[in-house]
Amino acid sequence: MVLGLKTGEILKLAFFILLCQLAGGIGSYFTAPAIPTWYAALRKPFITPPDWVFAPVWITLYVLMGIAVFLVWRESRYGKPRQKALLLFGIQLVLNALWSFLFFGLRSPLAGLIGIVVLVAAIFFTLRLFLRISFPAGILLTPYLLWTGFAAGLNFSIYILNC
Repeated sequence: MVLGLKTGEILKLAFFILLCQLAGGIGSYFTAPAIPTWYAALRKPFITPPDWVFAPVWITLYVLMGIAVFLVWRESRYGKPRQKALLLFGIQLVLNALWSFLFFGLRSPLAGLIGIVVLVAAIFFTLRLFLRISFPAGILLTPYLLWTGFAAGLNFSIYILNC
C-alpha cells in the first residue's frame, strides 16, 4: 500500500491522470503549431498571461482532474449518480480537447468561444455531481472551472478584438 491505496487503486489513479494528460496532449497537438504564428499575430487583452504560463497550469489541472475522477470512481456505493458523473466527466474531457481544435486548429476564435461556453457548462455540472459524490473531488475540479472560465473570458476578448 502506498498513501493508503492498494496496488490496483494506484494503477487506476495513474490511468485517470494519464487519461487527462492525454486530452491535454491532443489539445497541444493543435495548439503548439499555432502559438508562434497565428496566435502571436492576434490582438489580445492586457490580462492575457504570457505563453509559458499555460503549459504548467494545464498540466497541473489535468493532474487534479485525474485525482478527482479517481475519487469519484472509488465511490461505488453511489451507483447511478456515479455513472452519470463519470460519463459527464468524459464528455467534458472530450470538449476540453475539442476546444483546442476549434480555437487553434481551425484558427477560429468564434468556434472556440462557442466550444468553451459549452465546456464551462459541462465542467460546472460535472463539478456539482462530483461534490455530491466526493466533496474533495469537487474541490479538486474547482481550479479547473475557474481557469476555464478565465480562458473563456480571454477567448471572448480575443474574438471581439479580432473580428
